[in-house]
Amino acid sequence: MARSPWQDTTVRTDVLVVGAGPAGLALTLMLLRSGVRVVLAERSTAFRRDFYGEILQPGGQQLLDQLGVLDGARRRGARALAGFQVLDGDKVLLDIDYGRLPAPHNTLLALPQPHLLHELLAACGRLPGFTYLDGHRISALTEQDGRCTGAEVTRLGTRRVRIRASVVVAADGRFSKTRALAGIDAGRGEAFDHDVAWFTLPAPGRATGRVRVHRAGPAAVLVHDTHPDRLRLGWTLPHGSWHRAAAAGIGAIKRELADALPQFADLLHEHLRGLGDLTLLDVFAASARTWTRDGLVLVGDAAHTHGPLGAQGINLALQDAAVLHPVLVGALAAGDVRRERLAAFETARRPVCDAVTRMQRLQAKAFFGAGGRPAAFVRARAASVITRSSLGARITARIAYGPTPVAVGTALFTANAAPGGQGSGRAA
Repeated sequence: MARSPWQDTTVRTDVLVVGAGPAGLALTLMLLRSGVRVVLAERSTAFRRDFYGEILQPGGQQLLDQLGVLDGARRRGARALAGFQVLDGDKVLLDIDYGRLPAPHNTLLALPQPHLLHELLAACGRLPGFTYLDGHRISALTEQDGRCTGAEVTRLGTRRVRIRASVVVAADGRFSKTRALAGIDAGRGEAFDHDVAWFTLPAPGRATGRVRVHRAGPAAVLVHDTHPDRLRLGWTLPHGSWHRAAAAGIGAIKRELADALPQFADLLHEHLRGLGDLTLLDVFAASARTWTRDGLVLVGDAAHTHGPLGAQGINLALQDAAVLHPVLVGALAAGDVRRERLAAFETARRPVCDAVTRMQRLQAKAFFGAGGRPAAFVRARAASVITRSSLGARITARIAYGPTPVAVGTALFTANAAPGGQGSGRAA
């Protein structure tokens, strides 16, 4: 009989987290510090994939500070940004100054996601009860009497790991394989009328110190500094129009972008060489029809997906982790991982995430919408009120911290799971 090429392993744990993004890693760290055993399965190795969102709001910074990882992530390389502006030509339509918020978290932070993920992973690796399976893709969920009891993950077609867990957490992003395996619909909706083509440009000495949206006819361009000495740009164009733009060629695209950003025309012409330098992000909103089942929870983009406007993605992911953490600790302690108990997470977070989607729709219509001169006048008047009034300070705080501020449940951290312990480490 021919020998099977598969190397089979069975691992038992308290929680299996699928996906080592901000939500998955932050949740893993919180659970480990609460004495919970965690297996973290991540399909990539060394986080070799494209990351678009890297703007961290003050609310997310505060949570990472409470976890003790913010300073380390910043030391890996980051850029503090004073606020957010919307411009039409040389005219500033909206100027949201984050300096109006209380210190120390009174800036936006352009933090490359790999820097954040590596810092979180290093913190997890210093704790007991941690197993990291990088390069492993989820291939099946296991069930018993309708309850999720774990999963199978595979690596490069040669290794199968069967993981037995009390709870499986799907933290594997907007196109979650775990969610699909559970038969849960993503709940996608075409809430936005724009797509975004992302790219970066080397820009030594050209830092702007802010996140800026430059209106340019039916399109807009988002620009912010990023580490090291680069600009990240998001060309926002009408939904479905990318194919026409691509057909016109890179020369036409560079001319259009240079018209919108004359101050960076030299960088565009020198460094934007082909269509391969731009990556199209499919912008949509989604909210899965349920986020919980017996023994299963969806978190972050796997549960709800948002557009890039307002830089809410990482904030929401970290807040999800902080809210889910005490729910899971309590459920595991009670030996009750039924949907009814886990649903406390969804009850708390779904209204917040729905509110963010509504806010992003309003923002998109207000600053990217059409309507000619009357609409432009109304937008300018509204922006002036937001920029100069106390209402603007309240709106800034809401964007920075979310409709409902969240804190890490540090009271659940246990002495024997303090930072610096010996973790079980990586499973090669």
